[in-house]
Amino acid sequence: MAALTQLANAFFATLPGAEPEIDPAPVGAAPQLSPLPTAQATPAVSPVPVLGVPTQYAAALPQAVSGHGQPTPAHPVSAPGSPYYFLGEASGYQSAVPHAGVAATEAGAPDDRVTAQPFHLPGTDALARLVDGAAGTPPAGPSALQQPGGAVQAGQFYFLTPPTLEAPRDTSHQPHRASTFDVQAVRRDFPILAERVNGRPLIWLDNAATTHKPQAVIDRLAYFYAHENSNIHRAAHALAARATDAYEGARDKVARFLGARSASEIIFVRGATEAINLIAQTFGRQHIGAGDEIIVSHLEHHANIVPWQQLAAQVGARIRVIPVDDSGQILLDEYRKLLSSRTKLVSVTQVSNALGTVTPVQEIIALAHAAGARVLVDGAQAVSHLRVNVQALDADFYVFSGHKVFGPTGIGVVYGKQDLLDTLPPWQGGGNMIADVTFEKTLYQPAPARFEAGTGNIADAVGLGAALDYVERIGLESIARYEHDLLVYATHGLSRIPGLRLIGTAANKASVLSFTLAGYRTEEVGAALNREGIAVRSGHHCAQPILRRFGVEATVRPSLAFYNTCEEVDELVRVVSALARR
Repeated sequence: MAALTQLANAFFATLPGAEPEIDPAPVGAAPQLSPLPTAQATPAVSPVPVLGVPTQYAAALPQAVSGHGQPTPAHPVSAPGSPYYFLGEASGYQSAVPHAGVAATEAGAPDDRVTAQPFHLPGTDALARLVDGAAGTPPAGPSALQQPGGAVQAGQFYFLTPPTLEAPRDTSHQPHRASTFDVQAVRRDFPILAERVNGRPLIWLDNAATTHKPQAVIDRLAYFYAHENSNIHRAAHALAARATDAYEGARDKVARFLGARSASEIIFVRGATEAINLIAQTFGRQHIGAGDEIIVSHLEHHANIVPWQQLAAQVGARIRVIPVDDSGQILLDEYRKLLSSRTKLVSVTQVSNALGTVTPVQEIIALAHAAGARVLVDGAQAVSHLRVNVQALDADFYVFSGHKVFGPTGIGVVYGKQDLLDTLPPWQGGGNMIADVTFEKTLYQPAPARFEAGTGNIADAVGLGAALDYVERIGLESIARYEHDLLVYATHGLSRIPGLRLIGTAANKASVLSFTLAGYRTEEVGAALNREGIAVRSGHHCAQPILRRFGVEATVRPSLAFYNTCEEVDELVRVVSALARR
C-alpha cells in the first residue's frame, strides 16, 4: 500500500495545479474524497423548506395563495478539488448518515399550495394518483425477490465477501421517505452543474434528452473499474465473483424499482430503443402474422414506431394509430374502436417525450387485455418522474433507458412477465445465453440470460443500480411533487410571452414543455438560449408524427428535473421574452 501511495503521489505531482497528497487508506475501506480548499467550500445548507413554489415566485401566479418552500434560487455549486473522484463517506457508501438531498426532519407541507388548475395541469389529487397508482396498488417491490431455477443464487458461487475489500454499501432497502426536499443539497450531488457555458452558469433544461449523473453514480463506476472489473459468471476467481455480485445486484435493484415479481423478469439491453426491437423480433415474430394488427399512439417516439413498421412489413401485419385531442391526450373512446380480435399488441408511451403528456396506461392495458392483446409500455420518460409498479399496471412488457434516470448511457431495461419470457425465442446468439452447444443443436439458458448474448455492459448496469439507489433515497413521491410545482411555475412564465405557443396542454403532464415562438426558427431560439448558458432541445425530438398533428415540424423543448429551480426557469423566460420583444 505504501508503494502504491508513493506512485499515486508522484503521478498527481505531474498534473497541473497542486493536489493534496493521498494518505494510505485503511484495509477494507475505499480512499476518501480530498477535502475542498477553503476558497471552494460548498455553501452551508440553509434550513430545509417544504415543497412548493416560494413566496416571491408564487405571488406572480394567478389564484395563488402564500407560497412556501422549494423550488428555490440556485446557489453556485462547488466541484471537488480534484478531477479524480474517489470513494468515501462523502459518496454515501461507507456512511449511514442521511443523503444530502433529503432533509433529516419530517416537517409537513402546509396546505396552501399554488393551484395547478389555471394551467390545465394535474392538481394534488391527480398527482397522488400518478405517483401512487390506483387504489389497491400492491407495494412498490416484492419483499423477497425469487431467483429462477438454474440462475445464480445468492451465496451459491459468486456472491463472495472478500475479507480485504469492503464493497459499496447498498442502501436501496432503506429509502428515505421524508416529506421535505432540499434542492440545493441535491444540486451539490451533481458536479456538472458547476460547469460554465459561454461564461455563464450552466442551466440544464434538456433532461428529456438525457439526465446528469450524481457523484454517487460516478463514484460507483470508478469503484467497479478499480476493484471489481471482470467478465461475469463462469469463473472461479475473486474479481469475477465481485463483478457478478455487482451485476446481479443491479438486476435486483431494477426489479424492486419497477415492482417486478422476480429479478429473472429483468433483461439488460443498450437502451429503450434496443428493448423495443428485442420485443419486436421475439414476441412480434412469434405471435404477429399476416392480417394481425399492432396499435400505437400518435404520441410515440420513432423508436416505438419504426420497429413495428419493420415487423409489419416482414409479416404482413397492419399498424393502427390512437388519435389524440387538441391538448395532446389520448382519446380512449377512439382507442376502444381500434381494438378487435386482430389486435395482437398495443405499444404505447407512458409519458410523451415531445409534449410531456402522461397517458392513461392503466386503462389502455386493461382494455387491451379484455380484447386478448398484449401491451408494451415505453417508460423512458416516466421512470425519472413517476412511481412505476409493473404488477399494478399489469404491463406485459415495460422498457426504459438508464441515462434518462440519472444513470449511465448505453444501458437499458426490458421487463417482461415471466410466463411470457419463458416462451420467447432468443434474439441474438452467442456466449452467456447458452446451456449447451453441439454442432447439431443448442440448448438455451432460461430468461433473462437467454436474451443477454455476449459480454454485456456490466459496469453501466452497476451504475444504473447506483442511480436507482440515489433516486429511491430522495423518494420519487418527493421528486414528483417538487417537479409538479416547478412545471406549474414554468408553464405560467412561458404562457405570458407574446407570440409563444405552447404545444401540448394535457391535464396530466410530466416535466416537459414544448413551444414555438413567432418570427423565429426553433434552432434560432435554441442558439440564443445557449449563448446565455441555457441548454434546451430544438427540433422534432424523434417524434415527427405528433408535432405534425399540431401543424409544426419542430419545437423548442425545455424539460425539467428535480435539480432545476425557479431561478433557472426565470432565466429561460427572460431570454425568450427578450427575443419576443425584438
